Amino acid sequence: MGHAPIWDLNEQLEAATEALRKSEERAVAGQLALELMHEIKNPLEALGHLTYLACEEAADADKVRLYMGQAAEQMNTLTHIVGQTLGFTRSSGTPRTINLVELAEAGLRIHQRRIDERKIRLVKELPDGISAEVHTGEILQVISNLIVNAVDALPDQGMLRLRLRRRGDRIELVVADNGHGIPSEAAERVFEPFFTTKGDHGSGLGLALSKRIMDRHKGRIRMRSRVTPGKSGTVFRISLPG
Repeated sequence: MGHAPIWDLNEQLEAATEALRKSEERAVAGQLALELMHEIKNPLEALGHLTYLACEEAADADKVRLYMGQAAEQMNTLTHIVGQTLGFTRSSGTPRTINLVELAEAGLRIHQRRIDERKIRLVKELPDGISAEVHTGEILQVISNLIVNAVDALPDQGMLRLRLRRRGDRIELVVADNGHGIPSEAAERVFEPFFTTKGDHGSGLGLALSKRIMDRHKGRIRMRSRVTPGKSGTVFRISLPG
């Protein structure tokens, strides 16, 4: 039997990579949904208390109006959280214009509990009003990948920085940490599929998929890193057409 033509192998590789990208995107959406459940817990509990109080004070119209007004505020909070967050995870064949600050905040939300548990110092420079036309689920996937890589590299009480800015006709998002850094021999390969510096804890696919997504958006993803003691850290920089 002859070997499969090279174009068939390339097509199969493309199909497998696309299936993997969609699987990773669904995983990010699932993580975000879990964090969403934690965010809506307090408003839901408040709604329960307010409806109970309104029933207990049913004879006092002023108190009922007060409690129902407060309940309406909680409902507005829930609507905002759910509408804003789940909108980022809807797959769509066409890109749409999205506020990148909200998308960056959603990426942070996925990993917020781990950031808090490890007392990581979070520095945000996210000026409002910066939007881009993107596939939201895919760019959220890239942001989540960069944040989790930074968190994995950081010691407890380390520093994670996110900076969003417009530079000419492009929009740039920087995710930086003061972790252990990546040696130069490994830095040259970080975007290769299945290459990882995390041993058994990493698949080596996150950055490769992130690069593929950025290429699809006619964007760029770059990295620089230092391993100098006391000055170590890694900076990932993604840019998109603005």
